[in-house]
Amino acid sequence: MSSNSFSYNEQSGGGEATELGQEATSTISPSGAFGLFSSDLKKNEDLKQMLESNKDSAKLDAMKRIVGMIAKGKNASELFPAVVKNVASKNIEIKKLVYVYLVRYAEEQQDLALLSISTFQRALKDPNQLIRASALRVLSSIRVPIIVPIMMLAIKEASADLSPYVRKNAAHAIQKLYSLDPEQKEMLIEVIEKLLKDKSTLVAGSVVMAFEEVCPDRIDLIHKNYRKLCNLLVDVEEWGQVVIIHMLTRYARTQFVSPWKEGDELEDNEKNFYESDDDQKEKTDKRKKPYTMDPDHRLLIRNTKPLLQSRNAAVVMAVAQLYWHISPKSEAGIISKSLVRLLRSNREVQYIVLQNIATMSIQRKGMFEPYLKSFYVRSTDPTMIKTLKLEILTNLANEANISTLLREFQTYVKSQDKQFAAATIQTIGRCATNIVEVTDTCLNGLVCLLSNRDEIVVAESVVVIKKLLQMQPVQHGEIIKHMAKLLDSITTKLLTQYILNLGKYDQNYDIRDRTRFIRQLIVPNEKSGALSKYAKKIFLAQKPAPLLESPFKDRDHFQLGTLSHTLNIKATGYLELSNWPEVAPDPSVRNVEVIELAKEWTPAGKAKQENSAKKFYSESEEEEDSSDSSSDSESESGSESGEEGDSNEDSSEDSSSEQDSESGRESGLENKRTAKRNSKAKGKSGSEDEEKENEKSKTSDSSNAESSSIEDSSSDSESESESESESESRKVTQEKEKKTKQGRTPLTKDVSLLDLDDFNPVSTPVALPIPALSPSLMADLEGLNLSTSSSVISVSTPVFVPTKTHVLLHRMSGKGLAAHYFFPRQPCIFGDKMVSIQITLNNTTDQKIENIHIGEKKLPIGLKMHVFNPIDSLEPEGSITVSMGIDFCDSTQTASFQLCTKDDCFSVNIQPPVGELLLPVAMSEKDFKKEQGMLTGMNETSAVIIAAPQNFTPSVIFQKVVNIANVGAVPSGQDNIHRFAAKTVHSGSLMLVTVELKEGSTAQLIINTEKTVIGSVLLRELKPVLSQG
Repeated sequence: MSSNSFSYNEQSGGGEATELGQEATSTISPSGAFGLFSSDLKKNEDLKQMLESNKDSAKLDAMKRIVGMIAKGKNASELFPAVVKNVASKNIEIKKLVYVYLVRYAEEQQDLALLSISTFQRALKDPNQLIRASALRVLSSIRVPIIVPIMMLAIKEASADLSPYVRKNAAHAIQKLYSLDPEQKEMLIEVIEKLLKDKSTLVAGSVVMAFEEVCPDRIDLIHKNYRKLCNLLVDVEEWGQVVIIHMLTRYARTQFVSPWKEGDELEDNEKNFYESDDDQKEKTDKRKKPYTMDPDHRLLIRNTKPLLQSRNAAVVMAVAQLYWHISPKSEAGIISKSLVRLLRSNREVQYIVLQNIATMSIQRKGMFEPYLKSFYVRSTDPTMIKTLKLEILTNLANEANISTLLREFQTYVKSQDKQFAAATIQTIGRCATNIVEVTDTCLNGLVCLLSNRDEIVVAESVVVIKKLLQMQPVQHGEIIKHMAKLLDSITTKLLTQYILNLGKYDQNYDIRDRTRFIRQLIVPNEKSGALSKYAKKIFLAQKPAPLLESPFKDRDHFQLGTLSHTLNIKATGYLELSNWPEVAPDPSVRNVEVIELAKEWTPAGKAKQENSAKKFYSESEEEEDSSDSSSDSESESGSESGEEGDSNEDSSEDSSSEQDSESGRESGLENKRTAKRNSKAKGKSGSEDEEKENEKSKTSDSSNAESSSIEDSSSDSESESESESESESRKVTQEKEKKTKQGRTPLTKDVSLLDLDDFNPVSTPVALPIPALSPSLMADLEGLNLSTSSSVISVSTPVFVPTKTHVLLHRMSGKGLAAHYFFPRQPCIFGDKMVSIQITLNNTTDQKIENIHIGEKKLPIGLKMHVFNPIDSLEPEGSITVSMGIDFCDSTQTASFQLCTKDDCFSVNIQPPVGELLLPVAMSEKDFKKEQGMLTGMNETSAVIIAAPQNFTPSVIFQKVVNIANVGAVPSGQDNIHRFAAKTVHSGSLMLVTVELKEGSTAQLIINTEKTVIGSVLLRELKPVLSQG
């Protein structure tokens, strides 16, 4: 390694190299004498020299080796000073590894770590999310009270970071800070409350873990986020799922009534024959009101069911304990198959799973009886596993299977594992106690074992026989006589002395103490006190017969799957499960977000108009409408009703595909109801409209409406995440509005592809005509006003279309074929989630170019592309414009593909400006403020703009904003505030832009949107444009 030392230091001068060479020589020379003993010192010295090198490659190699040492469990703390010097390295890879090292040793080397605290604070602003997160991890690992305020500030900033990975690390830091300074609890709870609202699956598990550590009693923080956590659960990382499931189990036990009460109530009703009329009436009322499960309770049970198939044993165990503690007893059996599957795992997992099965099998034998053979003992099982399997087999034993089990036990008694053989004898004794039919058989078998050569087997048999005889001493006189005959050749007195002498010198102090105590009682001498006179009364007193029962009987008061259950004692930090409440707390506390969402799309006074609209129709139609509207309200609130008929539901279905099919079904039903109402309102002419509507619903929906029930679609929609369901409901709303318009207006021209889209055509006015149909139709359409005015969200025509084109293929690269593209800012005819793109192809050669088409597509995951039809030929100097559609999934990811001709293929890219991922929205100032009020906190980004006053005139601001982004102008009653609104093409999420002029030459730019990444990118693009002269 000394040669490496020279090479790393040659650049700094020959003198230094010589000195280093001498030092290296002096360091290495003893190694010849001491061999391996100085190798570690030699390695560490070499690593220090590499870390002080001027070459990044040497530093990187050193850091890799150091991290490798840590991974192997070797101590690398003495390298801390050399490593911490590189914390400010500009090389990202080195910096990452340095932070990994610092996280490990920052707590041990606090003083040296504090010297670099300013570097960590600067790193919290680093553009790289990994560096920001690592800096926060190191900062929270320095456990010095003096930096608590700095840590608190860093956590607050990180909790609002755009990167979910950084927010996840902020949640991890909360726990570290709380353990360092519990007085920060209130401030940390504020951060936890903010992070609980985060919709990222990456953050969910970590923030719930922080919640469990800091404030597990603050159930009120979970109310608003309960449904979101249930819906995100499937997509959260595995260890996050475990934490969330355990927390939701505790939550369910406090918020829902017991699903096990129904049978108990019936028993109570049958118990008392003589009771007053009032009591009888009360019980009759109870009988009339059977138990109905809360929809949120059902949501939790349904959304955790797919996780029983998880590859992570901890997740399966968590779901199993959730079903055990909160699901109806009739549904808990589903977990048995998944738990038996875990018995194929390693022995540690088997041990925990078998412990939990042992507890379950005491109360509900039927769950595991079909899998009896899975608990047979294998010769390769360790003793702890064998003992647990014996316990479960004993719990599952009954009259039907006892003969099979006893044959198994006979084999186990012959095992070479003596501890296991002794446990088997105890098991036989328990079976004899529990099943009267085999008591005599078991006793006879145990008596035969008294002749066994193995002393442990004989001793255990005697103990078990003694317990069985004590339970029924009269019936087993023959056995007692047989045992007495074994003592014929030895006097009892000598045997007693022999046993007492053995006990006197036993290694176990407890046995020695007992021996001395008993000797004083039964072998009295002059030193014995008065106690020896009462020996007979003490030993021969009437005592209750011993009970042979399961050691797991008293463990059921601990939550399954916890450390406390495993150890059978209350561990530190254990949170007890509360008893079911007699009356369920108010379920509306979980509707907070959903109610806000409903207000977002539904103005005041909807209910009155809805009721008046329903009264207008006949009873049959009222029934149909009420069932439909109840379905709508269920899907809106994210809950489920009618659970009695929903037991066969498959919870592992793909929620997103079901959501799409639901949109189609609802659209079809809306068209049918609209047709019926037209017939009521218009008579003959309405019947023609009905035929058209029915025809349209058949062609657009095929057989979805007939084949699926409304209830299924509503329940499926609940498993969607809130952001998806919100965007889907907006799209469904617009689709219904569009189809309603088509049903009312006569078709005076051919239907174009644009008319079949989810968006309003450019030429269609925003206002809804024919107010006579509005109240009845809008009563069933969520998201539309009941008045004759326009809806809250309606796509409008673009106010400005920039003419700027982008080069797709240069004529030099394309061998004479040139291609340019631009964004026409029109709804795409190929799909409602696609951005419309027009490509102009030019032939700059003097020859014909043939077969121009799109070749191989290299798209990121999720992106979709609709290509143009192949062009047979393009004449020399000719030009042609074609249309394409690309679904960018609300991101600025590059779509890469090949533009091919007959002879060549050229790789090209299209990267959309963020402003072209939007569609303009027409809305009133009141609606804008209402939407903006719901998109605050983490959904809001802002920046201060400084520019000359002439740049802040309304026309200049308007022109600059619409040039960058495809947004619509919102009327404003204030001269100093300019508002713009749009929605994202893919998800339909609102994008609200506000430019508020301040005093002097400053203005504040505010963007409110659920899509925080797009919002921040748009903010970065708008800020320099508005600041320019």
